[in-house]
Amino acid sequence: MTTTAPDEQNSLSIGEVAARTGLSVHTLRLYEREGLLVGPVQRTSGGRRRYTGRDVDWLSICVKLRESGMPLADLKRFAELVRQGPGNEAERLQLLDTHRQRVDSQIKALEDCRTVITWKVGVYADHLARGEADGLWDPTNTERAVDRRVSGGLFGSRGRSQPAGAGGEADGVDAIAGLEFGDGGGEVVADCSVGEV
Repeated sequence: MTTTAPDEQNSLSIGEVAARTGLSVHTLRLYEREGLLVGPVQRTSGGRRRYTGRDVDWLSICVKLRESGMPLADLKRFAELVRQGPGNEAERLQLLDTHRQRVDSQIKALEDCRTVITWKVGVYADHLARGEADGLWDPTNTERAVDRRVSGGLFGSRGRSQPAGAGGEADGVDAIAGLEFGDGGGEVVADCSVGEV
C-alpha cells in the first residue's frame, strides 16, 4: 500500500505526523499494516514514508474513534468502507451510529459514577468541616452497622435511607444499602450497596 515520488514539500514525515496526531511512530506503522488508512502511504526513493494532509485528517478521526472505545475491527471496517468510495454510506452510518450509542452508554455510566463520587465528596467535606468525620467508615465497628440494619437506623421499611432526624443516626452518614443525597434532609435517589466507604 505504498506509492513513490511524493511531493516532499507538501508532505509530512512519520515523525511529524506522530507529533500532530499524538500517535506513536510504532502505532502509525501498525495502522498502515492493519489497513486502517484510507489512502496509500507515499514513500520517498529512499523508502521513507511521507503523509499528506488528508492522511493527518483521517488519523485525527481515528484517534477520536479509538479513544472513545471503537474496537479495532470496527475501525478497520470503517476505513475499508471509506476506501471503497461512494455507495456504502448507509453501512458507514450504521457503524458510526452503533458506536455513538455505545459512547452514550459509557457517558451515562460515567455520569452515574460522578453523581456518587460528588455525593461522597460532599459527605466527607461536610463531616470534616464539622469535625465529625470519625466513624464515617469504621470496618472494625461491625456492631454499629448491624444495629443500624436491625433497628431501622438510617433505613426505612423498604430498606431505603431515611432523611436525618427520621430515625437515622447522623446527618449525611452513608447508608449500607442506600444512598442519601442532599444537605441532610435529602431523599434517596439510588439504591446500591456501597457501605460506609
